[in-house]
Amino acid sequence: MAINWRALSSVLPEINKPTEKRLGFNAKLKWTGIVLVLYFILLHIPLWGLGKNALEQFESLSIILGASFGSLISLGIGPIVTASIVLQLLVGSGLLNFDLTKHEDRANYQAMQKIVTIAFIVGEAFIYVFMGGLAPNPLLIGTSIYLFIQLMLVLQLFLGGYMIVLLDEVVQKWGFGSGISLFIAGGVARQILITAISWLPSPANPSVPVGRIPFLLQALQQGDPTGALIAAVAIIATIAVFMIAVYGQAMKVEIPLSFGRVRGYGMRWPLSFIYTSNIPVILIAALLANIQLFARLLQNWGHPILGTFVGNTPSTGLVKWVASPDVVRQLLLGTATSDVAVQAVVYTAIMVAGAVFFSMMWVKTSNMGADAQAKQILSSGLQIPGFRRDPRVLESILNRYIPALTVMGGALVGLLAAFADLSGALSRGTGILLTVMIIYRLYEQIAKQHAFDMHPALRKFMAED
Repeated sequence: MAINWRALSSVLPEINKPTEKRLGFNAKLKWTGIVLVLYFILLHIPLWGLGKNALEQFESLSIILGASFGSLISLGIGPIVTASIVLQLLVGSGLLNFDLTKHEDRANYQAMQKIVTIAFIVGEAFIYVFMGGLAPNPLLIGTSIYLFIQLMLVLQLFLGGYMIVLLDEVVQKWGFGSGISLFIAGGVARQILITAISWLPSPANPSVPVGRIPFLLQALQQGDPTGALIAAVAIIATIAVFMIAVYGQAMKVEIPLSFGRVRGYGMRWPLSFIYTSNIPVILIAALLANIQLFARLLQNWGHPILGTFVGNTPSTGLVKWVASPDVVRQLLLGTATSDVAVQAVVYTAIMVAGAVFFSMMWVKTSNMGADAQAKQILSSGLQIPGFRRDPRVLESILNRYIPALTVMGGALVGLLAAFADLSGALSRGTGILLTVMIIYRLYEQIAKQHAFDMHPALRKFMAED
């Protein structure tokens, strides 16, 4: 007997779709801005009863997860992304029989994903608290109130995690893009701004400022060429990642089409070279971040099965190979070893292979395959010039491009993400790459929505996302 996931998810609080058939540009922009402001407010609400925050050293990983460890939303987008990864693997392997080209199956899949996300929120909340990542004051161990505070921390993490789910729904239904992308971009942009221009002293070394630009000026003033070079490389690497990512996003394969009922008129249907956009990088980066977090939690628990850390640096086991080494800094300081070079190569291979894999899975589970694209083109009144108006013909032509773009685009973003991480940029390199791609995609969606509002007749010829 098949489980009715839609009926199960209907008992959970959710965000309703707008009653209007299509929201206008101003309304979508307003709701996107409101969600972003609420997200930043939640980032600064501390957990009540928190005494020991063993995860605060993973600030760079928290950016990828759209979280702030020790705040109400310490879980960030982790449960959402993890649920998506698990379901994609199950659907891709055939263990879950969903035909995502059918509306009913797609709705059931989305409902199932929401329920699995809730399960991961609960599971991760218990793991973070009871494995010592986010724990009460250690002085209370053995008292009757210790367990009560632990349960209160779990409850707060659950509420914060579910609020992220609801905010993501608001953005998807009422705003531009998705909440996951918005939260990552907001967190990375905030960190880049602080890391670039902050004149405040560094907590680790009060004699130098936090910002790389002030540090560069100070190093030049004091005659410190090594420090100046490290700061300059970080700034240049950030700019280089921005430029390469924008160029990659702008690359497209354009298929000439004609309007079947209007002779002499046509258009070009663009297929982005980075066909699946930033989704593969989000998934692989979040997966590797979760591995590092759980490795630290298991080590604190006394069972380091995923590897060990020495201070904040991964030392042994799997966690060593899924973390990016600070290659550029070590080369400039003359401390790089052959082991670091091997680690960099392995990390790059994992990022590229993971991005390609998740790119292929995303096309399969999100209706981006050649068959879905062919139906969308034909429903818009378009067809290939000189060919019959037949979805099979159009699908065969699209199959020449979409599989190749899926693999090459996934490999490119994986390689860019690895390069960005290894180059020592102003924020975690993967986060910078994601932010550029998210902002570029958001710009395209805003421009498209604005064009539709200015020229409503375009809706007849162009399908909305």
